[in-house]
Amino acid sequence: MKLHPDPSGALNTVTGYGAHYVDVNLVRHESSILLLPDAPVLTWPVSSFDALAPEHFALLLEQAPEVVVFGSGARLRFPHPRLTAPLAARRIGIETMDFMAACRTYNILMAEGRRVAAALLIEQ
Repeated sequence: MKLHPDPSGALNTVTGYGAHYVDVNLVRHESSILLLPDAPVLTWPVSSFDALAPEHFALLLEQAPEVVVFGSGARLRFPHPRLTAPLAARRIGIETMDFMAACRTYNILMAEGRRVAAALLIEQ
């Protein structure tokens, strides 16, 4: 059996990450981002977990993903349900995990062809 990488073409793929950065298609981002497979990478205007507000998650509504993978920073922290209420009202699932796990999970779901979004919190 011949194994070879599946070319993702123009799809946004996490190609690297560390404590204070994420690389998307080999381009480094050092602040929080919103990531979808087939849309431009968006700066997510939040710099800490405690600064999260409902409007931060509401930014994802226009993209209409089926699931949002929320990378909560270096450690796993769950957002208050009032913060994700705009997503729940539209029946968009949200999975919370630490930042590095969110990067890996996004890549897996994106490769499966799912309409996934990643909200990746990189704390300053």
